[in-house]
Amino acid sequence: MSLLSSLYVGTSGLQTSQNALNTTAHNLSNADTEGYTRQQVQLSTKSYITISTNTNSVSNQQTGLGVSYSNVKQVRDYFLDKSYRKESGRSMFYEVSSEVLDEVESLLGELDGEAFQETLSDLWTAVQELAKDPCSSVTQSLLVQTASEFIERAAAVYDGLASYQDNLNTQIKQQVDLINEYGNQILELNNQIRAIEAGGVESANDLRDTRNQILDELAALVNISYSEDSMGNVSVQIEGVDFVKGSMCYEIALDVDASTGFYTPYWPQNASYTVLSDGTKQYNIEGAEVFDLSVEISSDYGTDIGGLKAMLLARGDHRADYTDISNNYDDISQSVIMNIQAEFDQLIYNVASQINAVLAKAAGVTTGTMTLEDGTTQTVQYAAVDDDGYMRAEDGSPLQLFSKSSTQGYEKVYATIDGVEGYYWVYNEEDADVKNSLYSVRNLEVNQELMQSPSNLGFRLADGSEDTETMEALKAVFTEESYSLNPNVLKQSSLIDYYDDLVSQIANSGYVYDSIYANQLTTVESIESAREQIVGVSSDEELTNMIKYQSAYNAASRYINVISEMLEHIINTLAI
Repeated sequence: MSLLSSLYVGTSGLQTSQNALNTTAHNLSNADTEGYTRQQVQLSTKSYITISTNTNSVSNQQTGLGVSYSNVKQVRDYFLDKSYRKESGRSMFYEVSSEVLDEVESLLGELDGEAFQETLSDLWTAVQELAKDPCSSVTQSLLVQTASEFIERAAAVYDGLASYQDNLNTQIKQQVDLINEYGNQILELNNQIRAIEAGGVESANDLRDTRNQILDELAALVNISYSEDSMGNVSVQIEGVDFVKGSMCYEIALDVDASTGFYTPYWPQNASYTVLSDGTKQYNIEGAEVFDLSVEISSDYGTDIGGLKAMLLARGDHRADYTDISNNYDDISQSVIMNIQAEFDQLIYNVASQINAVLAKAAGVTTGTMTLEDGTTQTVQYAAVDDDGYMRAEDGSPLQLFSKSSTQGYEKVYATIDGVEGYYWVYNEEDADVKNSLYSVRNLEVNQELMQSPSNLGFRLADGSEDTETMEALKAVFTEESYSLNPNVLKQSSLIDYYDDLVSQIANSGYVYDSIYANQLTTVESIESAREQIVGVSSDEELTNMIKYQSAYNAASRYINVISEMLEHIINTLAI
């Protein structure tokens, strides 16, 4: 090898060692940078120069040109990344669920410093006091006033749950906006990484770190799958549907419910639409929703991943009421807030309807068969028209303690009931599809006539005696154990214990979610620790590398100096 060729070998050593030192310094300076991945230097030999070939020799005569700084790679483990992102998404699902239950428990347990259970107990106490002296205007007034406070505080609790639904709805929009922003960032990073690495000389490691950090954060929000092609582009799928692919980011759109304002994420590319006269598109999102919330939530099925899905499940798709318990409980059972709304509203409905039923019986309301104009019949609750009857309102209708805000409890009609034609007070049956027909907390108030004149309750029979039978029936409303929280709960409880059972159910569910979240957090931390051992920067290791590359740099420098001195000696000698 000539001396000049030897200079190339020394120069390659200097350059390679300098670049390796720069990489080591870059690692050390980013040791505490979130999302940074340790970079590792890869060295290789430069191409050899063949001096001569001989087929009879073991190898050709070649001379080397030194070392090459061939690549700087990221040190990552694909399987740990995949496992971490999956488990962090599951952890976020249970974290959100746990936080929702804590908030709901707080709403039900305390309201302006007073537990709602106390309001229910006050109503029960008022009934007991009335039973002691049913004809007293004082105890009658106490019952009406306590009933009014009961409705007011029940409405406040329900409104609190509804407001929390709205709060989650706002967070859902923010999360979807953030997801779309992440998608566009990944698309832009794909373009930048591809442009930098197209020449095959440089690696865009810092940009890859940014992209990996985005994938980590995206995985906590939704269930993602991803892959990288040979060009460095990452494709991302959300719930199995393309989100980032090629040169496109398929953003998630939001459908807004006209009645509730609730957002439903959907894929515009999978939804059908019609073009309106003003040129806007009206989408039909059926089948294009991002999440199928009807699927059972289970780790075995992989359906418990992502904070956004947990928010959607917790919020539900409407304001639930007591009719949801019997009509479509399966549709609300997985939604924390809708489930509690329905069970709480069922409590209010049971109190109101059962007390009203006791008063209706005292007013002479009975069940009969009404013949309609077309000859068909239907079973109705009715009372004869008797303006001077017992337990009747001023217009003669059966007296109700709790009345509907927007519709009447009884309607005066001319009909044939049990074969007798005439005027009757017929009870307006509730219809789940007509919300203003329900004795729901959103449609309930204390009878305004009784608010003005509580003594209209009377509780004194025609013979002047106290109506003890009705009072005993009122007490039985609260003490009979004939109510259950939902169809899946076998325990029967009284109205007095119902609310405690409701709160206990939430507390138990919260404990379960807290336990799952704590275990899941441990799993995530262990995976993160294992991943950090690979991607994290070790100061001791990098300092060792720095010494190694510094020594290599010094060795290459001394080698060049020796070659330089030899050349100088030869030149000076020849000059003589």
